[in-house]
Amino acid sequence: MSKIKPSKGAPYARILGVGGYRPTRVVPNEVILETIDSSDEWIRSRSGIETRHWAGPEETVAAMSIEAAGKAIADAGISAEQVGAVVVSTVSHFSQTPAVATEIADKLGTAKAAAFDISAGCAGFGYGLTLAKGMVVEGSAEYVLVIGVERLSDLTDLEDRATAFLFGDGAGAVVVGPSKEPAIGPTVWGSEGDKSETIKQTVPWDLFHFGDRSGLPLDRQGNIKFPAITQEGQAVFRWAVFEMAKVAQQALDAAGISADDLDVFIPHQANVRIIDSMVKTLKLPEHVTVARDVRTTGNTSAASIPLAMERLLATGEAKSGDTALVIGFGAGLVYAATVVTLP
Repeated sequence: MSKIKPSKGAPYARILGVGGYRPTRVVPNEVILETIDSSDEWIRSRSGIETRHWAGPEETVAAMSIEAAGKAIADAGISAEQVGAVVVSTVSHFSQTPAVATEIADKLGTAKAAAFDISAGCAGFGYGLTLAKGMVVEGSAEYVLVIGVERLSDLTDLEDRATAFLFGDGAGAVVVGPSKEPAIGPTVWGSEGDKSETIKQTVPWDLFHFGDRSGLPLDRQGNIKFPAITQEGQAVFRWAVFEMAKVAQQALDAAGISADDLDVFIPHQANVRIIDSMVKTLKLPEHVTVARDVRTTGNTSAASIPLAMERLLATGEAKSGDTALVIGFGAGLVYAATVVTLP
C-alpha cells in the first residue's frame, strides 16, 4: 500500500481572466513593401493581414508579458500573490537561461510562484493551458498564469518575400483556476517531427556563432543575416487546413459536443485563408463567431490565441460563458486543441 498521500486539487479548472498587450507601433503593409517585391493587394489576398504591431526597445518579452498578465490577473479578480505558477510560451526570448517566467513572476509580485518557459511554437498557448489545468486539478497550484508572448519582428527576414509580411509582436495571458464544473475540455495534442523542416530557424545559433560563416545567407549589403524564421508556405497551408481540421473535430468529440454547440472558434492566427478553410471543412454554423485578429495583429505565434480571445471579449463579439474551440499549430510541427468556456 502506498505511503504517499493523494493530491487534493479542484474537481475541474477554468479560465478566469484574460489580458493582452499589443505594442504601440502599428506597421502597415506599405512598410513591408519597402524591402520585398510585392503589393498590398497580394499580401492581403494571401494572408488577410493589413497591419501588425512591432515592439520598440522598451517593449521586451518580459515587459509585454507583465502588461498582459496584470490585466489577466485583474480580470480574474485575484491578486498576484495568489498565483502559484507562471507558464510562459515563447520562441523569441533570446536568453537561454534563466527562464523569462522567473523575472515575470517576481515583477508581478507573486509569492515565489513556480515559473518556467516552454517552447511549442504556435501551439504553445494550448500546451500551457493543458499544463495549467493539470496543476489546478492535481493541486500543485490554485491559480496558474499562462502567457503566450513573442517578439517575432526580431526573427523576421524582411527580405524574404514568403514570410516578411507575416509576423507581429505581442503578449496574451490567462489565469486558470478552480471550477465546480468542466470548463476546459480534454486536449488533443501531438507532434509530427518528420515535418519539422517546413517551419524552422534559418540558421541554428551554434552555426551562426561558431560555424563556417562563409556559407551563411547574406543581405543586400553583403552582411551576414541574423537567424530568422522561414517556412514552406504551401506545405504548411495544406497541413494546417486538412490535418488540423481533423484535430479540431477530435477536440469537439473529446468534449462531447458538436459544431452546433459552439459559440466561438479561436484558431491560431496564422492566415485568414487557413482560418476560412478550416471553418468550411469543419462546417461551422453561421452563428459561430470566428476570430480573425490576424488582420490587424499579424501572426504572433504563441500569443495569437489569447490575444484574439481578449479582443473578442473586449469588443463584445464573444461573451462570458460562451463555448469556444481553440486550436494552435505550428513549428515542430506541433498542435493542441481543446474546448473552453470563456471567462
